[in-house]
Parts: sequence; structure tokens; C-alpha cells
Amino acid sequence: MSGEEVFVSADAKMRKAVEVLKHELATIRTGRAHPGLVEHIMVDYHGTPVPLNQIAGIGVPEARLLVIQPWDKQVLPNVEKAILKSDLGLTPNNDGNVIRLAVPQLTEERRSQLVKVVRKRVEDGRVAVRNVRRDAVEGLRKLKENKEMSEDEQKRAMTRLQQLTDKFIEEIDRTAKSKEAELLEF
Repeated sequence: MSGEEVFVSADAKMRKAVEVLKHELATIRTGRAHPGLVEHIMVDYHGTPVPLNQIAGIGVPEARLLVIQPWDKQVLPNVEKAILKSDLGLTPNNDGNVIRLAVPQLTEERRSQLVKVVRKRVEDGRVAVRNVRRDAVEGLRKLKENKEMSEDEQKRAMTRLQQLTDKFIEEIDRTAKSKEAELLEF
């Protein structure tokens, strides 16, 4: 493995860690309706657990309303049960054709709890990026030990790796600030 391959691998893994974090943050409920709140919910579809977004259309006609329209009407009760079992704390309203979910305003206490959850997940994201960096540094050290890379090349690669890490940590921080601001706005 060359220094460039170590760098490319680290870049891909760091990018994936940031994507996972963004996806996790999208599932945290704010005062606004967003399809990401429910699309991950697993629904029993003819005996098989399936993500909601694979069996239904999820729309946002208003800022505080989600409309879930299953393509198979027979699965409506199962969708309703899955939403009730989820940790969202939302009550589905089933009219026989679609399920409506009203997203209530968040209380101040709940907002501060959610900010703590966001901060924990953001820190987990930072740790994931740092772990990728640690593994890449180890890879670069092995290349130098095996005489596949000179000391100067290793130093340049380490600097480049640190710049890459800083870039992804900054992206994580921007994402965190954005999510926290979204949670704290009324």
C-alpha cells in the first residue's frame, strides 16, 4: 500500500463518518416536520421489517405536519403501530388513506435534552474521524519502517493527513452548530 492509497482510504472513511453523523442528526426531532424523522422506522410488511421510506411516500405539506401515504393501504395499521413504538413521541392520525403526524413545539427542557444528545453524537463523530486518522498514521509509519516511504514523504503525508482531519472536524462542527441552532429556534 502506498502513501497515496492510505490517504485516499482515510479520506473515504472520514467522509463516511461525517455522512453517518449527518444522517443521525437528521433523525433528531426539532420543532419542524422533516421526512428524516420517520423514514428509518422499521415497519412489519408482510412479516418482514422494512424501513418506512421503502413502503410509503412521506410528504411535508406544512412546517409542522408529516403525511405518510403507504403504497399498499393494507399496511396502514402496521405503519401506525411502528410509529407508536418509536421513540419519537408522536401520535399518528390514521384516516384510512394516509397517516398524519403533527409535530408539536418542543418545550425548553426537551430542547436542552436534545442539544445534549446532539453534542454526544457530534463528539462520537469527531472520535470516529480521529480514529481514522490514527489508523492512517499507523499505516504511514509501517510504510516508513518497511522503507517504502522516506522520512520527508512521511512528514508531508502526515501534514496532509492532519489537514484532511481538520477539514472534516470543521465540517462536523458546522453541522453541529446548524443543528443546535435549529433545535433552539422557536
